[in-house]
Amino acid sequence: MTQTNADRAIRLVLLTVVMLAWTATGLTQDRFPRPEFETAYQLPRTTTPGPRALFYQILDAAALWIALGLASFFALKTRSRRALFILMILSVGYFGFFRKGCVCPVGSFQNVSLALADASYAIPLVVIVFFVTPLIFTLFFGRTFCAAVCPLGGVQDLFILKPLKLPPIVTQTLRLLPTVYLGLAVLFAATGSAFIVCRYDPFVSIFRFNGNFGIILLTGGFLLLSMFIARPYCQFLCPYGVLLGWLSNLSRRHVKITPDDCIECRLCEESCPFDAIRKPTPAKVPESRRQGIRRLGILLMILPIIIVFSGWTVSRLNLVLSRVHSRVRLAERIRLEDSGVFKNSTLETRTFRSSGTTTQTLFDDAVIIQKRYRTGGWLLGGFLGLVFMLRLIGLSVRRTRTDYEPDRTYCLSCGRCFKYCPREHARIAAPIQSQKEAENETAE
Repeated sequence: MTQTNADRAIRLVLLTVVMLAWTATGLTQDRFPRPEFETAYQLPRTTTPGPRALFYQILDAAALWIALGLASFFALKTRSRRALFILMILSVGYFGFFRKGCVCPVGSFQNVSLALADASYAIPLVVIVFFVTPLIFTLFFGRTFCAAVCPLGGVQDLFILKPLKLPPIVTQTLRLLPTVYLGLAVLFAATGSAFIVCRYDPFVSIFRFNGNFGIILLTGGFLLLSMFIARPYCQFLCPYGVLLGWLSNLSRRHVKITPDDCIECRLCEESCPFDAIRKPTPAKVPESRRQGIRRLGILLMILPIIIVFSGWTVSRLNLVLSRVHSRVRLAERIRLEDSGVFKNSTLETRTFRSSGTTTQTLFDDAVIIQKRYRTGGWLLGGFLGLVFMLRLIGLSVRRTRTDYEPDRTYCLSCGRCFKYCPREHARIAAPIQSQKEAENETAE
């Protein structure tokens, strides 16, 4: 059995086990009747679960460091796709099924955002470790976290069957979505509204073998899409991947397609399912240097205008965005019930009315939250406008390339490209050939 066939066999067995276990679980149900506040029902005392034992937190952090170290070693030193694939399976098993997807570096930036915005929030040390560690490794070695450590990416990778190539304009457009998702997630977390990345994690239902109908439907959709679009969540939605991409572009070391001279066989381009291979630039310059400088100057001139306009536009959406906060939604519902628009009350409004808090206090809190969203809207809009313009400026700057190179921002260091590279195969075969020649000389 060849290496490719062996990988497919392992992939098929794992997919079978995961799907059988996942489909065997039923949808979560409300096992207890909801309380009736018109009766003498006594609210249960709110309790907070204790933190995980210190030993297990240290174990999780150590496992992350070891996995990242191995992934970087396999990607940069041994250049082994098979080793990365095996490590990916082990990471899915530990960080996914054993740890049930928590703590997850992908969602940890929300905790950091809330801690920076709210001094009363005590962020666990293990969350900081999981947030910072992959960023540090990425800054030095590229996105080796994505290659073999992230359980979300690993699950999608197992489902890749026949990836399709999307048109470049579609790929470039969809790659803007993670930045928008990152900005919204930071805004909602900083205002204490929601951790949307964790709430709508499409793979947590697999790791925990449960979930409501909507999440299970979302999971099935992503897994089905993963068969034809390689790692769709990683490419077009992962907000943590935006941070990793920025640092990977500055990484001190990064995977290379070929160990020496590129022969431009294009096998790397065909083998990469993430469209992360940069082609050599054409010899003929499409425009003069003067035209390029002029276009760049125009973009730099309109840069502050776009930033201000984007900030103003998003800030005008503060009333809509603030409805994500439960306090604002409750205030609107109370106001509509008091005005007679809604005749029936909800569980949430009955709970509030029985708490003894005045409606004016609730309305004042909602106004404060909406003002925070207005300020956050300016920051979010300005951030998105800046990223959009920097993307245009990056596309307008012409860089000369003579070989096929990995795109440092979007390359996941998965090892597929150098697995197919003829020069890589020659490098691997060279020591074996030398050893055979030495043995022949010794025998003679």
